[in-house]
Amino acid sequence: MGRRIFGTDGVRGTVGKEPMTAEFAMRLASAAARVLVPEGGTVLIGKDTRVSGYMFESALEAGFVAAGVDVLLLGPLPTPGIAVLTQEFKADLGVVISASHNPYHDNGIKFFDGHGAKLSDDIEKEIEEQLAHPAITVASASLGMAKRIDTARKRYQAFCASTMPEHLTLDGLKIVFDGANGAGYKVGPRLLADLGAEVIPIGCSPNGRNINAGCGSTQPDLLTTTVPAVGADVGIALDGDGDRVVMVDETGGLIDGDQLLYILATSRHASGTLKGPVVGTVMSNLGLEHALREQSIEFRRASVGDRYVLEALRESGGTIGGETSGHMIVLDQTTTGDGLICALQVLAVMKQSGVPLSRLAAGMPKYPQTMINVRVSKKINPDDSPAIRNAVASAEAALRDSGRIVLRASGTEPVIRVMVEGRDENVVRDLAQQLADVVAEAAG
Repeated sequence: MGRRIFGTDGVRGTVGKEPMTAEFAMRLASAAARVLVPEGGTVLIGKDTRVSGYMFESALEAGFVAAGVDVLLLGPLPTPGIAVLTQEFKADLGVVISASHNPYHDNGIKFFDGHGAKLSDDIEKEIEEQLAHPAITVASASLGMAKRIDTARKRYQAFCASTMPEHLTLDGLKIVFDGANGAGYKVGPRLLADLGAEVIPIGCSPNGRNINAGCGSTQPDLLTTTVPAVGADVGIALDGDGDRVVMVDETGGLIDGDQLLYILATSRHASGTLKGPVVGTVMSNLGLEHALREQSIEFRRASVGDRYVLEALRESGGTIGGETSGHMIVLDQTTTGDGLICALQVLAVMKQSGVPLSRLAAGMPKYPQTMINVRVSKKINPDDSPAIRNAVASAEAALRDSGRIVLRASGTEPVIRVMVEGRDENVVRDLAQQLADVVAEAAG
């Protein structure tokens, strides 16, 4: 069996359709147990607030227990919280039931190893190969046991609070917190309030079906209007599983992942605590690269996906990286992308500097970007087409040093993404359309 079930971030799909069925979840747990916990051990299972989470939680529990593995059920908790508690409980494996920023009718399953890191491609391939075999049930004397952990939220909250500079509180800050009706709906407001902030929660009333619906980091319009309306200093929006974050300044301006990277990198550079290069992706705004260069901060680009950002950070010795979408990694604080921890680091900069968020982000210009998805009938590599290569070369000559062009095939749908970025919005838009037309003709 080839590696087809696992995507860039675990298994994901529509609930009730392969692979997101209860029967598959039980087989996946059994396969993961055979690969990663063959002699018995302990697995943590956490989830977001989707109604289907109950079904998958029970199916995974059954698969692991039948394979002789003990299970600790954490309930709703942000994805990075499962990574943290997997280490704290010295578990062999952490399992997350979530489809992140997707709507409620989707769900997914992803894993962390005992060190709180996502599984390698090779390990995921081994698990897929085991899926060809039926789920196992060990002898009754060797069956695992399951119990629910009621302290999970408090433990993760304490960990997040520990990443704040010593003796620094959020006293005097008025914060609007948008939990996307997801996994961070409870821990986010309580964490901020316990640190001294005045908190106004929105998107914190999950009903199993409203996760990411009109709220959260992917739909922050409510947050951008609420922050100035209530006179708040800042707004924070997570996505459904809490590993992404965007923020809103006091004027209602949206601060995306590129701007958050800029704020954290320049603050640490000024204090002498920045280590290694800052890592973004091929889609990170060119304004970030230029702004960091002006301050002699090295910037590197990885492929799209937080796992590739993480790989680049580890290879280069860097500690700060992320994506425009707000999937932020602060490696000197935790092992994986964590929206709450990133937000706390930015709030700490605000408190220590006394500078409002709008001014902290003002040093990074955001260059206009145009993205056109060209639907294709056959899979092509844009680099293999002379017509596309010539068109790209011509467009790059027109942009000179003030822009970028990225053409990449989507990993999830039959489209070629054409992205053009530069200082002049009209030029960017025209060049993107010209390139999209050439790609469409070449792929026809």
